Amino acid sequence: MTERGATFREVFAVREFRVLFGGFALLVSGDSIKMLALSVLVYAQTGSPGLSAAAYMAGWLPYIFGGIFLLSLADRLPPRALMIAGELVRVVVCLLLAYAGLPVPAMLALVLVTGLFSPVFGAAHSALLPEVLPGDAFVLGRSLLGVTSAGAQVAGLAAGGAILTLIGPHGALAVTATLSAVAAVVLRCGLPYRPARGTGEHGAVRTTLRVNRLLLADRRVRALLLACWLPTVCLAGAEAMIVPYLGGQGRAGAVLAMAAVGMAVGQFVVGRFVAPARRERLSLPLAVLIGLPWLAFLASPGLVWACALAALATVGLAYQLGLQRRFLEAVPEDVRGQAFGLQSAGLMTGQAVGAALVGVLGELIGPGPAIVAAGGAGVLVALALAGALRPEPESRRAALPDRM
Repeated sequence: MTERGATFREVFAVREFRVLFGGFALLVSGDSIKMLALSVLVYAQTGSPGLSAAAYMAGWLPYIFGGIFLLSLADRLPPRALMIAGELVRVVVCLLLAYAGLPVPAMLALVLVTGLFSPVFGAAHSALLPEVLPGDAFVLGRSLLGVTSAGAQVAGLAAGGAILTLIGPHGALAVTATLSAVAAVVLRCGLPYRPARGTGEHGAVRTTLRVNRLLLADRRVRALLLACWLPTVCLAGAEAMIVPYLGGQGRAGAVLAMAAVGMAVGQFVVGRFVAPARRERLSLPLAVLIGLPWLAFLASPGLVWACALAALATVGLAYQLGLQRRFLEAVPEDVRGQAFGLQSAGLMTGQAVGAALVGVLGELIGPGPAIVAAGGAGVLVALALAGALRPEPESRRAALPDRM
């Protein structure tokens, strides 16, 4: 493995990456606006904070089911067509939510059902990236998408608030539909046709279940998946306690915004300025860093220190960049889409589980101690996963069979 890392110039020189990058930014921004607008719309119709919160999270809940049953579609269908289909589904959903006059249960059902396919569309995008960017450029591309995700979420929520004030939730949903339509045109015009990576002799559900079992049964793949998932479970748990710890959404918003900034800085610096071999060696200490700053909540820090600690903790999320090349090598090309989709679905599900578990703990012992417990768990989890987080010697590398 070369010690020289890829550069931004090299990555952005690839036209297909520029298209994927632009489409991804539109997707994340649009989804942030959509979830905020739907939450406001549901609250306006029902006056229920619980239903409003459920509406805000409804787009993420189906990830576990789509990840379990449908991910093989990411390899059985051409990637460009899948990504365009995902954008067009968002256009239709947003327009129905905005103008069809649906009752709240129907709105939530529509978001949940169409959300089952979200992991498939995302997996098609993730699996296409190493085909577009070979070698270390793939890892730098992943880091740029991580920076974009953090920035677009913050920008999308800020823009969503302004749009809601100016034209209301129906107009905000129409704006999201427009962003998705633009993204579909960009993908159609900017990406060349590529055939599907794999073919299936059986149905999509049966194939997805079988390949998921094989991926999780492989020692190397399973270790890398757990290393990707578990530290973020603890991080999500700590972040979930920020609102009750600070006693207000406004103050908590500042902390969570700084957490997004820390993630973006870590992805940017480690992705661009750390050599590939060193980046992989840094995976373990960076994973430990995810949990370590939360231990300082033993001292009951105020808002400023809470912002600094949250930002420092999320810098550690850059540890995942050191796993990307190894994960790519560990899975065969014809199930690459499903493998990346499983990785993403596990991340989404794990964060929801982490927030729920630490939320229960916070009810029992209080938000401050629960944050400390989540941080301590994060440190212990990272140390327990040291074998997976450290790069393997060249002589011990062994990939899965060529086909699944």
